[in-house]
Parts: sequence; C-alpha cells; structure tokens
Amino acid sequence: MYKIKILTDSTCDIPKKEEKRLDIKIMCFPVTVDGVSYRERKDFSNEEFYKMMDNAKEMPTTSQLTSFEILEVYKELYSEGWTDVIYVTISSTGSATYNNAVSAAQTFKEEILSKGGPTMRIHVVDSKNYTGVYGYPVMQAALKAQKGSSPEEIIEYLNEWLDRAEVFFVPMTLKYVKKSGRVTAAAAFAGELLGLRPLIKIAGGVSTVVEKIRGEKNIIPKLIADAEKYMTPQTPYLIVSGSDKALPSELEKEMTEKFGYPPEYTVEIGAAVACNAGHNVVGFVIKGDRR
Repeated sequence: MYKIKILTDSTCDIPKKEEKRLDIKIMCFPVTVDGVSYRERKDFSNEEFYKMMDNAKEMPTTSQLTSFEILEVYKELYSEGWTDVIYVTISSTGSATYNNAVSAAQTFKEEILSKGGPTMRIHVVDSKNYTGVYGYPVMQAALKAQKGSSPEEIIEYLNEWLDRAEVFFVPMTLKYVKKSGRVTAAAAFAGELLGLRPLIKIAGGVSTVVEKIRGEKNIIPKLIADAEKYMTPQTPYLIVSGSDKALPSELEKEMTEKFGYPPEYTVEIGAAVACNAGHNVVGFVIKGDRR
C-alpha cells in the first residue's frame, strides 16, 4: 500500500487553501530585501511583498534551497512513515535546487536507508519551469495520490504535462527581467523609451522573447493569438497575474469566450517569480505540443 507525499517548492505559487486541502508540503525559498532575509509564503503575503518591492532601495533577490535543508525535510517525512516522496522542483536551468534535491536524496539513502528499517523512495522531478506551470500539475498529482494512484502513474502524468507546458507572459516593468537576463539591458532600455513590452515564453527550461508589443491595448490580442496558436485544444489552462488584476481579468474573459471554457484558476505570482519578472505581469499557462 502506497503512502505518497507530494513535495514542492514555493515558486509553484499554489494557493494556500489548496496547499492545505491537498496536504502538499511546500519548501519556502529565501528572499532578501535590503539586506533582510525572509521566507516566501511565510513572512509576507504576495500583496505585502509587492509593496516591499516598490519601497526597496535595492533589487530583492532569492536564493536556492540547500541540500542540507532539503535533506532535513526528507528526514522529517521519513519519520512520518511515507513510502514515497515525489518532489517537483523549480526549473533546474534557473536554480541549483533541483541538483541539491538529487544530492540530498543520495545522502538520505546513504545515511538513513543504509541502516536498515523502513524504506522511503524519493523521486525528484525537474519542472523545467516556474509558477503555475508546475503548481497546477502538483495539485493534480496530490489528488491522484489521494485517490490511490501509484508513484509511477503520478510521475508519468507529471512528466507528460511538464514536457508540454508553457508559460507566456508580459512584464509591465522591465528592470526586473533585465536583471534576470531574460531581456538584455539594451533591449530593456529601448523598450522603456519606445513603450515596448516583451512577450516572453518559457518552455522546457528555455526562455525566449517571442515578440515586442507596442502599446498596452495590443497586449491582450497578442496573448490571445499565441494561445490560439500554441495551445492543445480542450486542455486546461491558467491565467497568470500579479499586483494589477485589470489585464489578467480581461485576458480571462477573452480566453473564456475564445475557447469556450474558463481557466482552471488564476495564479498570482509570488516573491521568487516577482523578483525576476516584476510584480505587474499578465500571461497564461497552456499545454502545447510535446517537445
């Protein structure tokens, strides 16, 4: 009989009520604002963090989850009697957390399981993405675990979704994506002068600027056009939002009308994503073609 625990990290941006309802274990990323260290999800709400960003003297930063703290969580879960832990991590291309999770799993095997006693398998899955791209399937994985699916079935589902999931978003403030390297400093400077906003796509751990949009009125039509082009028909999708809910609400209305069904939910970006994209964003998560 399986006793499966779903583990993830806070860049998943899973709503707190769903975290509790589905009994998902979420490790919280360290965030530093003006020299003070915090933990995402624990020390502030998203709204509070957006205000902290606006008032910060320096650009807020995030840090990886270390092998040591991940190992401590593995030990905690082992003491609770779980037979399998499925840990879905932030993209390995954007953080060392995935590699640290794999390293911690090996250490756990050597330090704990080698002594005999009950076993606990650890399965580490690289989401290759951010925010609801892996938050949504993590919630589905937790549901599957509750309904009796095997670890192998859950991992197969996760890999199938993550191999096809994509996020398209438009950052309304360019200094954060410039800092993160998703947009070059020269392009960001030109965009600010000309009123251009990059439409960024992240898929399979790779970030690309799809196009540059001139004028706020053109953002929603461009997003809709790409959703229609890349989304597999009749598959789940999410709306991505930040501090300003006006454009995400408009996008939700337009996509619902266009595709004939609403999004699964609107994911509000947390601190880790906001540090790299800014807190004012609009976009969507879709299931595209297998890469």
